Amino acid sequence: MPSDIAAPPMRRRLLPWFAVFGPGLVVMLADTDVGSIITAGQSGVQWGYGLLLPQVILIPVLYIVQELTVRLGIFTGKGHGELIREAFGPKWAWFSAAGLAVATGGALLTEFSGVAGVGDLFGIPHYVSLPMAAVALLAIVITGSYRRVERVAILVGLFELAFFYVAWAARPSPAHMLAESLHPPVFNSSYMYLVAANIGAVIMPWMVFYQQSAVADKRLKKEHFTAARWDTAAGALITQLVMAAVLIAAAAAIRPHAPQASLSTVGQMSLAMTPYLGADTGRLIFSVGVLGAGLVASIVASLALAWGLGEVAGYRRSLEFHPLKAKWFYGIYALCVIGGALVVGLAPNLISLNVGVQVMNALLLPVVLGFLVRLAMVTLPEEHRLKGGYLWVVAGVCGITCAFGVLGGIGGIF
Repeated sequence: MPSDIAAPPMRRRLLPWFAVFGPGLVVMLADTDVGSIITAGQSGVQWGYGLLLPQVILIPVLYIVQELTVRLGIFTGKGHGELIREAFGPKWAWFSAAGLAVATGGALLTEFSGVAGVGDLFGIPHYVSLPMAAVALLAIVITGSYRRVERVAILVGLFELAFFYVAWAARPSPAHMLAESLHPPVFNSSYMYLVAANIGAVIMPWMVFYQQSAVADKRLKKEHFTAARWDTAAGALITQLVMAAVLIAAAAAIRPHAPQASLSTVGQMSLAMTPYLGADTGRLIFSVGVLGAGLVASIVASLALAWGLGEVAGYRRSLEFHPLKAKWFYGIYALCVIGGALVVGLAPNLISLNVGVQVMNALLLPVVLGFLVRLAMVTLPEEHRLKGGYLWVVAGVCGITCAFGVLGGIGGIF
């Protein structure tokens, strides 16, 4: 009897939290996109567990960055591009939007290459798999409200949890994992190039735009701030655990037997892991994870660009509008989806650019994080403004992250 009496109050306390959860989890599931999976796989094959520690270190870094988007979205009620335009002028806003467009284009190439790669594993030609994915992505957004899109994105993204099984099935040695992860070859330029790629795989321009715009579109208020931060923290933990799982699987299953294996595509990764995971089960589980990653990232990256350009250009931008009342918003989204599918279908050799796209994201970090930190310093209400000791912590974390990303990327290129 006491438990029956206590149940309704407990539900009343939890329901507001569940209502707030979504933007952080969606953007973090999208963070572990196809390019990130390929990058984690290459990291495991080339350096074993040497890049496992950076995955752990990046959890608080990712949270710190994305928490700023939550703070800005809740306490200003505006998206990232709109705030840049108001605070620094239209030229800087368009400059930021241009970086977003470049990052989104690179992301969509990797996502649709993943879809095409999964189709190849099952003998489905690109002219079938890519249009099917594009139609599904258009239907999810054009026929739904924000809340429905969010729920579908979370459901699709949760397929990434299949990579935990992949890591378990690879039978890694905990002792070897610990020993190798604590002795990374930090002075090796090839290693640092992959460090930069992993940083770029974790912090992407479209994530910043998406989460702030999603928070504003969901109309979260100051009373939702704590729950929204927990949403972001949970997402940061999950996405980095997925990255670690892929790295561990590659290090345990592929590196000991084929340390020179090329894992530039989804097909190559799946074939390399098949002997250790089983031909049918391994291929199916790996494909489910990749599809979940690619589809949710396609939704988030495309919506981020549609929102970002709308905030800078001033057109109507919300998933709560009917498509006929927000033609530019839905048009940009559709252009991203259809364009990504067409480019990958017509130029399939682009699917080997996965790691390069992540390094490009790392090179964009100074611009992305510079705007984000400055906005948190000048546009927020006084009590929530970035200042004092926490300002120095955030600035230091962002500065070090940018340095590793840019120097590692440039060093690896030259």
